[in-house]
Amino acid sequence: MFPTVREVLALDPVRNGGPRVVAAEEGLDRPVRWVHVTEVPDIASLLRGGELVLTTGIGLPADDAGVRAFIADLAEVGVAGLVVELGRRYHGGVPKVMAAAAHRHGLPLVELRRETPFVLITEAVHALIVDAQLAELRATEEIHQRFTELSVEGAEATEVVRQAAELAGAPVVLENLSRRVLAYHTAGENPRLLLDGWEQHSRRIQPTGRTAYHADTGWLVTMVGARGQDWGRLLLRCPAAGPGVSGGSGGSGGFSGSGGPPLRWSILLERAASTLALGRLIRRDAEGLERQIHRTLLTALLDGSQPVDEVAMRARALGVGLDRRHLVGVAVRFRDAGSGAEPAAATGVGGVGPAVAVPSADSAETVQARLRDLAETVGLALREAGLTGLASPLDEHAVGVLLAVRDATAADPALDGLLAALHRLRRSEPVPVVVAAGSGVDSVREARRTLVEARQVAEAGRRDRRADQVLRLPDVGLAGLLHLLREEPRLQVFVERELGALLAYEARHPRQRMLATLRAYLDHGRNKSAAAAAVHLSRPAFYERLTRLGQILGVDLDSVQACLSLHVAVLALDEVRARPPA
Repeated sequence: MFPTVREVLALDPVRNGGPRVVAAEEGLDRPVRWVHVTEVPDIASLLRGGELVLTTGIGLPADDAGVRAFIADLAEVGVAGLVVELGRRYHGGVPKVMAAAAHRHGLPLVELRRETPFVLITEAVHALIVDAQLAELRATEEIHQRFTELSVEGAEATEVVRQAAELAGAPVVLENLSRRVLAYHTAGENPRLLLDGWEQHSRRIQPTGRTAYHADTGWLVTMVGARGQDWGRLLLRCPAAGPGVSGGSGGSGGFSGSGGPPLRWSILLERAASTLALGRLIRRDAEGLERQIHRTLLTALLDGSQPVDEVAMRARALGVGLDRRHLVGVAVRFRDAGSGAEPAAATGVGGVGPAVAVPSADSAETVQARLRDLAETVGLALREAGLTGLASPLDEHAVGVLLAVRDATAADPALDGLLAALHRLRRSEPVPVVVAAGSGVDSVREARRTLVEARQVAEAGRRDRRADQVLRLPDVGLAGLLHLLREEPRLQVFVERELGALLAYEARHPRQRMLATLRAYLDHGRNKSAAAAAVHLSRPAFYERLTRLGQILGVDLDSVQACLSLHVAVLALDEVRARPPA
């Protein structure tokens, strides 16, 4: 935002004075925050840093020690440079001791060989600063306006990322906590150069703070999440130095004196992250009034947004009694990804090839319409089977039911009746569904547990071909459960906690295949001989590598409990890496 010393020297009022750089020419790219005129030697205590100091030298110390102290004080406070006009105190040039001191401290020292009105210099520089500040404000206002519009419109993640990249004129990537790319825009660059080996590259980007610049890799990063739950990172690649940020506002930006990106980019990235977080929370599907109330009550039970007693009271007013009943959570979803219940991977924005599973507007509308139809069918099946319960879409894939029956002995017959009614009503439908149930509970306060379990089982069993039964938790294994939870931030945090150090090490040393070594050791039940043979290593070499693995992970690989935790993390890593999340 601020002009540099070099740019100030190019202004007409300064050029008319015949400027000559005497010392520290390498510091001419320092930003000039303000211009200060002084004729006293103890001015440093009144400065804040970033000023360009102008003087004729008439009040400066006459002795060498005083001149050195004057230069040292200016350098310590962080002034941008010192400009000395010749003719009043110094005639042939500035003193050699002043030049030597400025060179030693890296302080740009410039002499003006012709008399120049300082007021013309200050006016020109301050006008330049004010103009830059106004341009920055205009650009910031455009950022706020652009992302406010996107929030109101409920824009998709790909559109938010595209807008951010276009405003910055630089590549932007949205990733989840497992470093999987959710959306990106290359801003005209080659997408392969941007995304090849992304996970390894991303693990090297570890800035400090919620929004921060990582100078080693040149990426500006901010966390994405809402309600205290982060689910991803938004990254903007910054050039190493030089020109300002392009954008519709036409304002010039540029990097700060510390080498970081302009403040505008941090604002842009944070607004984009807020828009992404808000968009994830917005419900965009239209429902009937009764189904909306059912969904409101089910959602309240899941997220605790309303007191349980109030939810039970409102349900009772709808004719669905939940008190003193045995409650069973049920989830109904389309059987597999080929059914159309899930969007197919789309081409990454601004590039080619699959980068993120983001549906087009038409496919999203089709999915939502099919899900609403399924919710109505489930509601009708409840009535046909003579059952009582709340039914509505739970998310983008599943319809949830909180079934209320007389007691635990009535749960299985009720579930069989619901399944049979669904089969009758959907006999002509081409897309089969899976029906899953959670463990029954006897209190409304425990309803969340049975609903969550049902949704988990349905997701894990979505490719199950057993259409003639209601799936329960014992019907799905650990791999199915981890597949279900692959997009859950807490699972991704668990994987990062258990394997983050190893993955970061492997990103730096990919040829050592340390993860493959760990996988073989765990897959063979900690049998070192069998694992060594599996990875084609001699036993001494394998033992040495295991020792190194233990040091990297900070665990005892002879511990059954530690290895169990690592094995679950490795299996979870396979699931989150299997494909871009839907």
